[in-house]
Amino acid sequence: MTTTVTPKSPERTPGQKIARAVGILLILAGLSMLAYIAWQYYGTNIVSKHKQEEVKQQIAEDWGKGLDSDAIGLLRVPRFGDTYEKPIVKGFGDDDLARGVGWDTKSARPGQIGNFAIAGHRVTHGEVFSKFPKLKKGDLVYVETRTDIFTYKLRNGGKSITVDFTEGWPLQRVPAPGAAGERPTKAVITMLTCSELFHTRNRNVVIGDLIKTVHKDNAAPAPATE
Repeated sequence: MTTTVTPKSPERTPGQKIARAVGILLILAGLSMLAYIAWQYYGTNIVSKHKQEEVKQQIAEDWGKGLDSDAIGLLRVPRFGDTYEKPIVKGFGDDDLARGVGWDTKSARPGQIGNFAIAGHRVTHGEVFSKFPKLKKGDLVYVETRTDIFTYKLRNGGKSITVDFTEGWPLQRVPAPGAAGERPTKAVITMLTCSELFHTRNRNVVIGDLIKTVHKDNAAPAPATE
């Protein structure tokens, strides 16, 4: 009778064990990074768009009752598409920007003399400003509040002004370099892009002048096309 002896696998050296463990950790880290990026690019957009619709529904309910809503209005930009309509919420925090376009609460309100400053993400968290580079000089931007519709005309296109995120002049009362402390004499809108997924330092900026104010008792909602 023949007995078969199975040879034992050579025992790994300490160095081989460490290398194997490091390899497994690197694979897991890579998978975690892929999952994180997938969540940022797809998951956050799904969640944010759902939140934006909830905010818009709340606006409609509040305005229907003649009440001001927690969100200050609706933004319509024909250049971004016929159906583009985003809620404008208070604040530039991550939670705020996930619910719509953020408004700098230290800036002017829509239609007021001064700088009405708003910001939004180009990628992730709803991508409210994904088409920002398509903006052109002369484009119209509509801001609807409970009582009024404000029309702004852009001075510049979406790729013509790029600033470092440390630059503060776009949020000044007069949004221009070297104009800190100046007293505003006209109503303007400033739109800025926010930090991207990997936190680029650059921000795109457009500025527009208020050219028309219509009380909603005398007009239909702002058009979605121009």
